[in-house]
Amino acid sequence: MNKSNLDGLIKRWPALPGINGKEEFFNSAVLALLLPVKGEYHFVFQKRSASIRQGGEICFPGGKFDPAKDADFKETALRETVEELGVSPDKIRVIGPLDTIISVMGTTVDAFLGVLDISSLDELNINSDEVERIFSVPVSHFENNEPELYQVSITAHPSYINQAGEEIVLFPTKELGLPERYTRPWGNIMNNIFVYRVAGEVIWGITARLIRDVIGKIKA
Repeated sequence: MNKSNLDGLIKRWPALPGINGKEEFFNSAVLALLLPVKGEYHFVFQKRSASIRQGGEICFPGGKFDPAKDADFKETALRETVEELGVSPDKIRVIGPLDTIISVMGTTVDAFLGVLDISSLDELNINSDEVERIFSVPVSHFENNEPELYQVSITAHPSYINQAGEEIVLFPTKELGLPERYTRPWGNIMNNIFVYRVAGEVIWGITARLIRDVIGKIKA
């Protein structure tokens, strides 16, 4: 690289860092929605239809980033919210971004906080193909109740045994001359899982992390 090339690179260098390897993940975006109810804000949740991915789980509206439709992740969150909840885009006010979540299960979630400008959930026309039902919970409930904390073990496996009993090598550690310890599973990283039990439902995983993010910003 010569000096002129370096000078040009410096001029167009991004002002903010990105996420290394983000394109290798399932990239999605969600909208953590607030609804004013009798002078108090509620979170709006949806229970996913049993027939779709992660059916029966509680989440905020959102979905996969589509570069053919979305200029950025905020557009993804808005588009998916409009499709799932049957609400007009002009009834949604986006306050700003939340912290991006990078899941150990291969997903990134760019999240945003928004407010619904409607009188009640009855005004929504939910997409029953994707959403079983919607409900709201006061934000104060989460301010006053810490989530339960559990952990799962995440281990890196350089190979696995298929149904035919054959070893399938994913990462050729011997061929690469890596230390012998990497020929066996390694890591055993403990990953935190937060859980809220509310309204007869269990809210966990990424949705629970987003709730904690909002509550943390409120309390800060």
